[in-house]
Amino acid sequence: MKKLLGSLLAAVMMMAMMGGAALADNHEGGEGWVRILHASPDAPAVDVYVNGEAVVEGAAFKDYTDYLALPAGDHEVEIFPAGDTETAVISETLTVESGMYYTASAIGTLDSISLNVTQDDLTIGEGMTKVRAGHFSPDAPAVDVGLIGGDAVFSGAEFPGVTDFAELEAGSYDLEVRTPEGDQVLDLSGTELEAGMAYSVYAVNTLDSIEALVLTAPAANAMPSEMPETGMGGMAQENNSFMLYAAAAALMGGAVIVFAVRRRAHNN
Repeated sequence: MKKLLGSLLAAVMMMAMMGGAALADNHEGGEGWVRILHASPDAPAVDVYVNGEAVVEGAAFKDYTDYLALPAGDHEVEIFPAGDTETAVISETLTVESGMYYTASAIGTLDSISLNVTQDDLTIGEGMTKVRAGHFSPDAPAVDVGLIGGDAVFSGAEFPGVTDFAELEAGSYDLEVRTPEGDQVLDLSGTELEAGMAYSVYAVNTLDSIEALVLTAPAANAMPSEMPETGMGGMAQENNSFMLYAAAAALMGGAVIVFAVRRRAHNN
């Protein structure tokens, strides 16, 4: 029995590793990391495929993933309505550079949906924090982000723009999103910005329901040494068990294990 179990385990591990190698075909020279955000207000839940493999299933508006590891190089990204693999609403090539981080966001209304890709600079000085703003509300005017009643940190952000990161001292800030004329659009008072963290503050939804969606990431040097790879595991915090899931997938005839999406405390 022990010999049989040992042989079975060896076979499973071999099949799991072969599945991981298949994703890396034709990609050499390290890996980068990509997180995926659904920011299209009227689009249905979607499935995301990378190089023909499902990496996210059933992502609804405002859902997003942790950073997913991809080999450096070009990758074909396709986004379909959930459960439909016939008609992609987005089909684009994503270029990943070794050691770099990216956020890939599905933005705009369904009739003009597109993929917005930004590079995420996660180098952060000691005792400092980083923040940037993204304008993903398709019918909202240009906005500023700044201290309530004070100077703007970012000025004239327009759809579908994303600002560069600004490095600030960690602490609590009374921020607001406002029109260039000074009319408040979103009250972000009491915003806590922690040292060693990067904050991406996105204005999402349509103008009559506009809201803020905040994605966070630790400094690059604080990231786990191993990140989940597409098609081979669950969410990042479940990375320790990805080989078990991959092995199970191999035993089931190569069934793809897809990434769960992170659902923050927001109202869908």
